[in-house]
Amino acid sequence: MSDFLADLDELQTAAEQRFAAAASSDELEAARVEFLGQKSGRIKDVQKGLGAVPKEDKPAAGKRFNEVKQAVQQAFESAQQRIEAARDESKSEPLFDPTLPGRPVRLGRLHPITQTIEELKDIMGRLGFSVAEGPEIEDERHNFEALNIPADHPARDPLENFYLHAARAGAGKQGDAPLLLRSQTSTVQIRVMEHTPPPVRIIALGRVYRPDTPDATHYPMFHQMEGLWVDRRVTMADLKSVLRLFASSYLGHDVHIRFRPSFFPFTEPSVECDYHWNDRWTEFGGAGMVDPNVLQAVGYDPEEVTGFAFGLGVERLCMRRHHITDIREFYRNDVRFLHQF
Repeated sequence: MSDFLADLDELQTAAEQRFAAAASSDELEAARVEFLGQKSGRIKDVQKGLGAVPKEDKPAAGKRFNEVKQAVQQAFESAQQRIEAARDESKSEPLFDPTLPGRPVRLGRLHPITQTIEELKDIMGRLGFSVAEGPEIEDERHNFEALNIPADHPARDPLENFYLHAARAGAGKQGDAPLLLRSQTSTVQIRVMEHTPPPVRIIALGRVYRPDTPDATHYPMFHQMEGLWVDRRVTMADLKSVLRLFASSYLGHDVHIRFRPSFFPFTEPSVECDYHWNDRWTEFGGAGMVDPNVLQAVGYDPEEVTGFAFGLGVERLCMRRHHITDIREFYRNDVRFLHQF
């Protein structure tokens, strides 16, 4: 009996030392086979010695054997957990080392269109214009009627605008009116004049929507800067002066611009504005004197006040500044492109 118990004590001590010393999964597995192996493990060998223990001592010997076997198993599991924890820690981020140089922070930046809008606000602010805003979802009165665009005008064709289907579906009900995504920021000038007596001197910048086929200079969604100045004795000379000052401030003093006669329902007379770039003329907006019908639609007296309005494409101005040849680059969200600005 005493020899059997001594063998158990020696086995437990040896097993706990081997498991504690194991530094890798391979070493731990070799120790497990040596002590806990099903065929040739040392636990199995000692268990065979129970047969030689006297009958009256077998209960105590069996109890001690189970205690030793459980202790060896616990020592193995503890070593297994220790090695797995060390492996997981080696895969994790290294501990912070305050002696290492810091990692540079990657700062975000504004989209080039946003940068352009902020600069346009600054330039026009120095020319005496304040910023006005309006909704992107508009009704037909503000988008067409008040701008002197009659119901039979081609600009009101459903194929030329983004009408909202839900609004169109209920348009026949009493009090309902079709809604659409605004096709121009001229809607803002109507909303401002409806609630502001002259003089008015504002710009409105924002997104507008037209179902154009995307190409190098067109996109279904783009940005406009609308300008409006209404006061006594405002003339076409004032309009040309403001646009020339704006062009030289944003595009550079060496820029060449020209005005071509044109037609817009809400201005009379009307002009197209072009700038010269890459050996060719590029349109960057339309302008003209506010039509008397528009002034009357908002409650102004065209015999007392006059005004001019202009609408410029923000993307085309940004393209000119940064020598970009395709408007679609702004909306591809390619960080390699955007990182340049």
